[in-house]
Amino acid sequence: MEPPSPLPKLQPETPRPPATSVAARLANVFVAPGEVFDEVKSSPPTPANWLIPALILILVSWIGLWPILSQDTIQHQMSEITEKAIEKQIQKAHASKEQADQMREVGEKYGAIGTKVTMVVAPVFIGFATPFWAGLLLWLVGAKVLKGNFSYLKAVEVAGLANMILVLETIVRILLILATGNLFASPSLTLLIKDFDPQNTAHSLLGLTNVIILWLLVVRSIGLARLSGVSLTKALVWVFGIWALFTGLMIGFGFAMRLIFGR
Repeated sequence: MEPPSPLPKLQPETPRPPATSVAARLANVFVAPGEVFDEVKSSPPTPANWLIPALILILVSWIGLWPILSQDTIQHQMSEITEKAIEKQIQKAHASKEQADQMREVGEKYGAIGTKVTMVVAPVFIGFATPFWAGLLLWLVGAKVLKGNFSYLKAVEVAGLANMILVLETIVRILLILATGNLFASPSLTLLIKDFDPQNTAHSLLGLTNVIILWLLVVRSIGLARLSGVSLTKALVWVFGIWALFTGLMIGFGFAMRLIFGR
């Protein structure tokens, strides 16, 4: 009679992080993002992790619009931006005096409206698009390249929670705009520029030193590391590398467009 075969040893289950409320996760992402993302990875799908930060970002942006647009200096700056754009179009079209006057009239009438509409719509797009776009990049790198075992929606939740850093950046930027009277003020080296020109490549490069955006990238890197199980160093290389590549392409494209159509 053969002796009974030994029973297989059961592997101990990995302990799950204690569940916290959505409000706690929104706050803890600033101080302990690794713990927050560990909980996200091991917990059931929670759409509130990306939806609530998106709604907060939109609300904060809209609240900040009222004092910004009520400032005379900001209104004057917006008018100057519209006038410069119109004059470039007039020069490019080689318009006659009558055509130029008509273009100025139409531009002054609708230019300011278009700028204000953009400022209202942009937060909605950023709030809802960035979790899915950044989540897609985190999922492609973490699950497909680094062979992590997590779903796309988990990456969306991580990217959405990380956007609480973007909420802070929006608040700081609103306060800087109100303090300086400069529509393009941000927590970066652009504060050293008296007359910031968004079409100046050097000025745009200085804008990349936005310390809160760099913080956001670090938090996304922590999320990538926790989801995919790789080192933080490797995650930082991937996140900052993709950001540098994408930013470089956008700046290069803008520079090329100015060379072709700017003058």
